[in-house]
Amino acid sequence: MIVNLNDVLKKAQAEHYAVGLFNTTDTDMAEAVIAAAEEMNSPVIIGTAEVLLPYGELKLIAPSIRALAERAKVPVVLHYDHGLTFDRCIEALKLGFSSIMFDGSAGDSEQNIADTAEIVKIAHSFGASVEGEIGHVGQASSGDGELTDMYTTPEEAKSFVEATGVDALAVAIGTAHGVYKTKPRLDIERLKEIRAAIDTPLVLHGGSGLSDDDFRNTIAGGIAKVNIFTDLCVAGVRAMEKGIAENKEYLEIRNMKVLEIKNAVMKKMELFGSKNKA
Repeated sequence: MIVNLNDVLKKAQAEHYAVGLFNTTDTDMAEAVIAAAEEMNSPVIIGTAEVLLPYGELKLIAPSIRALAERAKVPVVLHYDHGLTFDRCIEALKLGFSSIMFDGSAGDSEQNIADTAEIVKIAHSFGASVEGEIGHVGQASSGDGELTDMYTTPEEAKSFVEATGVDALAVAIGTAHGVYKTKPRLDIERLKEIRAAIDTPLVLHGGSGLSDDDFRNTIAGGIAKVNIFTDLCVAGVRAMEKGIAENKEYLEIRNMKVLEIKNAVMKKMELFGSKNKA
């Protein structure tokens, strides 16, 4: 059953749990994510990101995940993550994505507001939801997730939401994309202040690699959506290495990979509190 962010995040926010976005680049990962959601009876957000398209072209992955979502027994949001260009965002909408994340956070703040507001108008006409981002979610490889002067402020969040009409907002509180080299330092108090300032569901990017307590604390502080990708890749590699070491055949290794990724997704759903919330 295909839904958009509003159908799953408002309930998550009200009941103090989070719904995971699990990005995928192929049908193996997508199958694992949907199977995990059904087994956990959990709502799920599945998609891909613009930076991942070289590894799974949009025109190929979109029909596959849409077909899986349509026959799923749980609510599934088809989410285009970190859309960087209008052309790709519109393409995703035309291919049936029910949600768009437009990311103009790296550029001028006024331009980010104007571009995000325009995407909101277009996406809403498709019946799709929109996630925006302000502040700077860094890259773990460079350690720039700790640039506190680039964290989101409550005032910025409030004015951004009012000016754009986004359905969800990604905030910068100390997380980073990729594999962390050092333990991230999250500003939970900043998160609570943002939550108090706006009613819009909040999103945590750079979730892979955080501790269980980090997740619990951010969800308790107001996060309703958590993005995961790197952890799925790590699970897949682990399964493939094990299969090769055991001299398994290709298709056996493929099934081991799907199962390992599925288990990783289920662990996150349990941790996020979305089990039996479908």
